[in-house]
Amino acid sequence: MGVKTPLTLTEAQKLFEAYAFKQLVATKEGVIDTTYIVHAQKRSYILKKYERDIQAKIDSDSKLLQELKQLGLNVPQLLAKRDVWYLYTKLKGTTPKNTQLRQMQELGRFLRRFHNYSKNRRGPQLFIKNYPLEEILREIKTKHYFYYNKLSSLAKLTQECQGFIHGDIFKDNTLFYKNKLALFDFIDGGCGSFAFELGVVLISFNPQKRKSFTAMLLKSYNQKTPKKIALYELEQEIKNAAKLYALLRIWHHSNTNKAKKLAKLW
Repeated sequence: MGVKTPLTLTEAQKLFEAYAFKQLVATKEGVIDTTYIVHAQKRSYILKKYERDIQAKIDSDSKLLQELKQLGLNVPQLLAKRDVWYLYTKLKGTTPKNTQLRQMQELGRFLRRFHNYSKNRRGPQLFIKNYPLEEILREIKTKHYFYYNKLSSLAKLTQECQGFIHGDIFKDNTLFYKNKLALFDFIDGGCGSFAFELGVVLISFNPQKRKSFTAMLLKSYNQKTPKKIALYELEQEIKNAAKLYALLRIWHHSNTNKAKKLAKLW
């Protein structure tokens, strides 16, 4: 469910009168914040309400998006704020259903440029500290002991702070338009491992573990990168990413079916 706070078209129009909204569409994705797509005569926008007290994160995210846009990366921009509502540009493109090799190449290129920049932009918190892993494990222990037993090692998960990472690059946070990648929802990023970032990409875009897809992502990423990622390092982080997101899916949704899909990756 992508909406926790109901909003009518009339209310949205009053909030942002200058944009002349014609249609308001509730999204279905997302489990934390409220997100609408709003359409005007010629353009569409993303309207968000953050259902958390994260003002410092929102301010930092807005600045990061501006900086990444200046680098030529295809990311949204904050256009306006009114009360608790934030209006962003809506990026062009569609979420891929079947991954193509050229998309893996583009993902590698995008992340190379992003990480080469973000290595100098270290946030105050590690990405994995966004989640109280020990507390989550205790919560699932009774209902999902099988997965608790398999995932309990996450309580000791550590991560090198190499720079700022998005940390959640699943297909539903990406769009492709003419083979160009657009990436959004950086709000819960943090300092972390660049190999882990690529590991998350692979559990979403390459769940069949095609060697050609992994090789293309790694080759594209490692070009013109001072610190290259080795295959063995990436393979370990694929396992860590699969375990983390299996745990989060069980925690948020009690969805063991989604966890099962990730289980084959660790």
